Amino acid sequence: MPLSAVDRPQLLPPLAPDEWPQEIPVIVVGGGPVGMSCALLLAQRGVEVLLVERRDFEFRLPRAHLLNVRTMEIFHTMGVADDIYRMGPDHDRWHKVAWYTSVDARTPYEGLKIGEVPAWGGGDDRERYAQASPRRYANLPQIRLDPLIHAHASAALPGRLRGGQEVRGIGQDEHGVSVTIVDLESGAIREQRAKYAIFADGGRTSNDLLEVEFDGVTAIRNVTTYHVSSDLSMWSEPDAILAHFVHPSGHGRRMGTMQAIGPINYSRDSEEWLVGVAGWMLEGDPEDHATHDRAIRRLLNLADDHPLEIHSINAWTYNGAVAQKYRAGRAFLAGDAAHRHPPTGGLGLNGGIQDAANLAWKLGAVLDGRAPESLLDSYQQERRPVAAYYTAHSLENANRHPPIAEALGFSDAATVEDEHRSLDVFLGTGPEPEAMRERVRTAVAANAFDFSQLNVEAGYHYSAGALLPDNSPLPEGYESPIVFQPVSRPGHHIPHAWLRRSNGGTEADPVSTVDLVAHEGFTLFVGDEASDTWRRAVDGVETTLPITVVSIPHSEDAWAAVREVDSSGAILVRPDWMVAWRVLESPPDLRTALQDAIDLILRGGARPAEDPADPFVERIRVAAERIAGLEIRR
Repeated sequence: MPLSAVDRPQLLPPLAPDEWPQEIPVIVVGGGPVGMSCALLLAQRGVEVLLVERRDFEFRLPRAHLLNVRTMEIFHTMGVADDIYRMGPDHDRWHKVAWYTSVDARTPYEGLKIGEVPAWGGGDDRERYAQASPRRYANLPQIRLDPLIHAHASAALPGRLRGGQEVRGIGQDEHGVSVTIVDLESGAIREQRAKYAIFADGGRTSNDLLEVEFDGVTAIRNVTTYHVSSDLSMWSEPDAILAHFVHPSGHGRRMGTMQAIGPINYSRDSEEWLVGVAGWMLEGDPEDHATHDRAIRRLLNLADDHPLEIHSINAWTYNGAVAQKYRAGRAFLAGDAAHRHPPTGGLGLNGGIQDAANLAWKLGAVLDGRAPESLLDSYQQERRPVAAYYTAHSLENANRHPPIAEALGFSDAATVEDEHRSLDVFLGTGPEPEAMRERVRTAVAANAFDFSQLNVEAGYHYSAGALLPDNSPLPEGYESPIVFQPVSRPGHHIPHAWLRRSNGGTEADPVSTVDLVAHEGFTLFVGDEASDTWRRAVDGVETTLPITVVSIPHSEDAWAAVREVDSSGAILVRPDWMVAWRVLESPPDLRTALQDAIDLILRGGARPAEDPADPFVERIRVAAERIAGLEIRR
């Protein structure tokens, strides 16, 4: 299937290339995966949208590659999940991360494997991840993901994705926004009117235009990544697509990473690679191609004559920062425009797609006149604390690699000869080598907080916003990045359960509760014994948003085990799968209880007394300072 010709129906009337509507409901600024997802999700709700991007739509950098189960749920509703799975690895062996000294074992201390951990729902994690979602983890580098989303968006929104258009200004009034756009080819300047604007531009222009300030730390660590082609089949690792390198010549310092990016093979036979090199390893003029070539060869231990082609070079810095505001009047921030953190944990792109899903249903409801404008305030209340949590966790993940080098005896005080002797011990036999290997195994295993972080990816929750808390305690183990407990508590994702005896599900072809959530309005999950009572209550509720009632019999054991309400209770779920309200058992006046809940939810919920993001902002500061300290010492 050529990416330029995705076969899917149009969602909106086409626009001619030179046609600019007098006013559009939503203008999206930024043509990356978050911006394009915003446009698709809005169009699926019938919202007319126009997207502008300052560059062309040639995607040149591999960037992020991990797509967690919550993101794949969103991509499933967007109609792109099947293509993502098809274009990614055709095997399950990629669910692993390894640590090596280098790739090419041309000397005794090169190409040594230090350790490995299962990752992204592989190995022993497979059952845990299957408990969280009907979708499975995916792997597709942005250099392939972005063109795929663009192909879908172009087919669904013909003429509504405009490249070479730079936003230079924004004005607002009580009725909408006026966005100043410059056509970079012709120099033409126009004012595009819209009801609302979404900035998913990475903050390149939006942060200045909207006067957005950030909490956190920037420019913590320098990294350069390379998109390369090279035959690395000599690597002894048969499975892992991602490796971190720890080498005596680094004296305990972080050296870099290597990731297989296909496009056909996602293993040591990969045709292309994303190689990341720590800033300190660049010796020489950064404008000289030879400087970069030497750094890559040093990291991987490649001979000078080994074929290596560099397609692109991307120098960037570790940041740990979250916007203080996600909304500025009628303009909203999403993705990297609102939060920036290291790739450790793979939460940047995933968090941005989840921003899009949160914002799209709310904008759709408000623009349809089905919800008050105050609902949009809940976007910041919900997404900012999650982004702060993701940022803190990503920075903490970055601090989990140095202990591996320390366990091997690598440090800035040791010579290369000392560290070679440490590797001799690591490879030896007897009590001392076994004790060292146990220390290394422990240090490597600690990275499960990065690579098996199911509770971070699937267990995030909203403590305030468009929901009605029931003051129930958080699930046991909620502070663990790994331990995931499905709950129906308001603010959490609806539990996934396979239904095999109702709602179209069979033993051979079960249906997930996740897939029963309506795309528009609310979904009310009830037991079949009380379904008639609840349906009468729904009929009496005054709301312009539809309420879909899903009745599940008690015989559905998987649902009974996770629903946490009795046979007369109910769970109200939003279009983004988040539980908005629940009652453990039938209240005396069902209609009034449901009416009051929906009214409060659509108003955006109650404002919290304290900012839920504050504890995570402090964790960001502490983790960033630790990284900076390690960099200075090493």
